[in-house]
Amino acid sequence: MADIIQLLPDHVANQIAAGEVVQRPASVVKELLENAIDAGATVVKLVIKDAGKTLIQVIDDGIGMSDTDARLCFERHATSKIKSAEDLFNLNSKGFRGEALASIAAIAHVELKTKTEASDIGTQITIEGSKVTSQEATVTPKGTMLSVKNLFYNIPARRNFLKSNPVETRHIIDEFHRVSLAHPHVAFKMIHNGSDVFDLSESNIRQRIVNIFGSKTNEKLVPVSEETEIVKVHGFVHKPSFAKKSRGEQFFFVNDRFIKSSYLHHAVSSAFEGLLKDGTHPGYFLFLDVDPQSIDINIHPTKTEIKFDDEHAIYAMLRATVKHSLGQFSIAPVLDFNKDNGFDTPYEYSKKTPVAPTIEVDRSFNPFKEDHSNSGGKKFKQGHRYTKEMGASWESLYVGLKEEQGSKLDHLPQMEVESDEVTGSLFSDSETQATQITFQIQNKYIVSAIKSGMMVIHQHLAHQRILYEELLKNMTVQEAVSQQLLFPLQFQFSTTQVALLQTIKEQLEHTGFVFSKIEGEQIEVNGVPAGVLESTVPGILEQLLSDLENEVPDTGFSQNDLLAKSLAKSLAIKTGISMEQEAQEHLIHQLFACKEPSVSPDNRPVLVTMEATDFDKKFM
Repeated sequence: MADIIQLLPDHVANQIAAGEVVQRPASVVKELLENAIDAGATVVKLVIKDAGKTLIQVIDDGIGMSDTDARLCFERHATSKIKSAEDLFNLNSKGFRGEALASIAAIAHVELKTKTEASDIGTQITIEGSKVTSQEATVTPKGTMLSVKNLFYNIPARRNFLKSNPVETRHIIDEFHRVSLAHPHVAFKMIHNGSDVFDLSESNIRQRIVNIFGSKTNEKLVPVSEETEIVKVHGFVHKPSFAKKSRGEQFFFVNDRFIKSSYLHHAVSSAFEGLLKDGTHPGYFLFLDVDPQSIDINIHPTKTEIKFDDEHAIYAMLRATVKHSLGQFSIAPVLDFNKDNGFDTPYEYSKKTPVAPTIEVDRSFNPFKEDHSNSGGKKFKQGHRYTKEMGASWESLYVGLKEEQGSKLDHLPQMEVESDEVTGSLFSDSETQATQITFQIQNKYIVSAIKSGMMVIHQHLAHQRILYEELLKNMTVQEAVSQQLLFPLQFQFSTTQVALLQTIKEQLEHTGFVFSKIEGEQIEVNGVPAGVLESTVPGILEQLLSDLENEVPDTGFSQNDLLAKSLAKSLAIKTGISMEQEAQEHLIHQLFACKEPSVSPDNRPVLVTMEATDFDKKFM
């Protein structure tokens, strides 16, 4: 039998490795930013075009590379981070496998410019699909500039799997957030399609969080700090009142490396137990420093998962630390026996002798005594409500009034008033009751009788369907009704959220919103759709931005569809709200005027019908 096992060519092996390392442009951004951090950079600049599909460029002022290192860094498993297998369990750097640059060079056009501080000139290398096309000396500042162009140019199938530009840009920004939060002592700058997105100067952790997520974030943060032999925990958590329905601002860092851990997330969530509303999630920025020998990083291609030697101890420590911080800063309720300071004696009265209070009483005062000082006798005396003379003669004011009114009314012409006649109903009472009576069960479902039995309607989903079709119609026809506000509403969001809102401003205005200002971190609302309360506008905008960040669609109908779904979900009547009889009937009439009354915008059933025979079977 002939031999059938053979070694793969290097370019094929590199493309297979690229499938693990590089899933999308954000993966390239992550690897290049981490390389810049490992190189000791103090300033890192990220430039992207077309969401990284056309260009990803990272410029740093790190130590740079020599001619030999510049050529060798693109080989598989070539790294300066480890030298033996034991080093895998004592890692203090970001990268250590030596596959990133080789994988990136296999699926893109790569250009490298680098120079060390000791060298007079630098090195420029150009690579296309793992093949070095040129290497020459060049003039460049100290550090490294790596440009990745035309990602997946030689694997069109992989390129077709990429999402739209807004989606890929969102993933790149997420990776930028993770690296920049872990290293606040490094200045970062991000430019997308020629416009500045972030410009973060060197700062501390709190300032870095505020600079990324907006100045409004500062009031949300509660500091967390604890140091033990096992783990050192520091960072911030959000106050429970600022919890969101989405899991957006949740970051774990272990030894300055971003990780994902449902186990540690449960520890933080349990510390917030009893402080959060149902369906909301806390935000946190927590940094854990542990012994590198007590963790294993090499268990996942993206290095975002870590195994701990003693997970249970870290879980308990993290939960206790967060809970202690919430109580320390009076966020969580505590048992307090402190007395009210309002009952304390003022300092200046502490040495004075108390004096018994005295009461002055005019014992000669008589409210019924006649006052002869006034000649009229009917004037009010100062300090008295009325005199005895007035009290005795008040009946005389009404003498002859009845006869006088009767004589005046006799001269008025007689008027005939037509009484309302009770006419017969068009339908009989039995028919009216059978067709119009509705009931509400648990303030959640509306039950209505139909000819064949009974119909149960989910009020929240039904109202979602009604609002969804109405909003889509308003966006298409552009004739939405808006109610102007007497005082404009002002909100603060992060710069990325404001930029995202700017892209859907036109569609929101077609639904009834009126914006007078959308720039920087400020949003000013002058008008809202008819029927929307001012107090619900912040929640509506936050829910909308959360939905858009998690699923950013292309422009066109799909964006209108997502926008209408999100607004309908926020504006629809909630479960647990009691509805009057007329409101129940009106909701049913509106529902059956829709094109698809049986399903919600998310394709969930809105109503259920039960035949009378189903009830008969229950009693057999």
